[in-house]
Amino acid sequence: MTKQTKKIITTNKKAFHDYTVFEKYTAGIVLFGTEIKSIRKGAINLKDSFAKVEDMEVFLYNCHISPFEGGNRNNHEPERTRKLLLNKREILKILGKVKQDNYTIIPLELFIERGFAKLEIGLCKGKKLHDKRETLKKKDMQRELERYK
Repeated sequence: MTKQTKKIITTNKKAFHDYTVFEKYTAGIVLFGTEIKSIRKGAINLKDSFAKVEDMEVFLYNCHISPFEGGNRNNHEPERTRKLLLNKREILKILGKVKQDNYTIIPLELFIERGFAKLEIGLCKGKKLHDKRETLKKKDMQRELERYK
């Protein structure tokens, strides 16, 4: 039995800049035929995407997966709404946090594990301008420390 590792396709760097991440969940994605081929090529953008819970199901919005070049007229729509696959318990927990504490569900990272595309989503709160500046200062200080070591 060989050990399978995950292959990271893309990360949402803007999410870590604009939001504070409190909890992370891994969800599967319902995809059409040529979407997985485009994802494996890295033709996906999570920059402005977000997720919502509707009727006890989680959906991903504004995620752009470029059409596959080798596809035919049955190619997928680039920005369609995609369903995320989570356990009922996880959905209830996320829904409670979103309604009670005003969290936002933001996709953080897309990876392929054992042949399946998985999306890491995070329960996040937006950062204020002064929080973003403070984060940048901390990163600069960390870089300076690494440089002197």
